[in-house]
Amino acid sequence: MSIDPLKDGIRSQVRIDFYGNVHKHLRGTDADTRYATEVAVLKVLKERGCPYVPQLLEEHPDDLYFVSTNCGKPATQISKGKADRLFSKLEQEFGVRHLDAEPRNITYSDKLGCFCIIDFELAEILPPPAGLQPPQQPSP
Repeated sequence: MSIDPLKDGIRSQVRIDFYGNVHKHLRGTDADTRYATEVAVLKVLKERGCPYVPQLLEEHPDDLYFVSTNCGKPATQISKGKADRLFSKLEQEFGVRHLDAEPRNITYSDKLGCFCIIDFELAEILPPPAGLQPPQQPSP
């Protein structure tokens, strides 16, 4: 399986595999804390039914590495105002404060047909917003 590099920085290495999944290996200062935070946030967002964030596929805590679904390509043309509205919506509707709310953490997914939010290493999980309905479970 070929894995193409996407990002190779001081805090993480991100690669995309043949199937389009994202492989993220955390490193550097507080890598263990940032790994735990990102994994916990992705799980909470799934539980709360957020459709525009990566879905966690694999966890490898001993290696500070996880695999998630791909949320498209960087939204390089998005305005700061539009990005701010997306981060605000994430907090108000799903109870997650991003804490690195910059346009570089917004992607656009052709597959989903929407903007998505990525990189939750520094995020904060808040209490569920009032009125948050859990996602519908499929009938057996």
